[in-house]
Amino acid sequence: MPGYRKLGRPTAHRKAMLRNIVTDLLRSERISTTEHRAKEARREAEKMITLGKRGDLHARRQALAYIYDEDVVTKLFDVIAPKYAERNGGYTRILKLGPRQGDNAEVVFLELV
Repeated sequence: MPGYRKLGRPTAHRKAMLRNIVTDLLRSERISTTEHRAKEARREAEKMITLGKRGDLHARRQALAYIYDEDVVTKLFDVIAPKYAERNGGYTRILKLGPRQGDNAEVVFLELV
């Protein structure tokens, strides 16, 4: 059993979708999505914040390889990561909103703590 959810998508689509979700989360600090997507995106977002806490050039280049927008990476290293300097993980929170009208999928807010 793999350590990730397939989310009903081919590999390339799934990876691009998660990169977009993480980029949007770090840009706006709160997004609305389905519960399963949020749980997968949380794993990657926490890794990006940990890279931001490291703060060296190699970590910045690793973040740039994953996050699409350079402005978001700058915000991650200059604004977001210093807020979590004393915190050891648990940078995100999932708040359940209820089922979505169309397909009854569980919708949640994924936000930075």
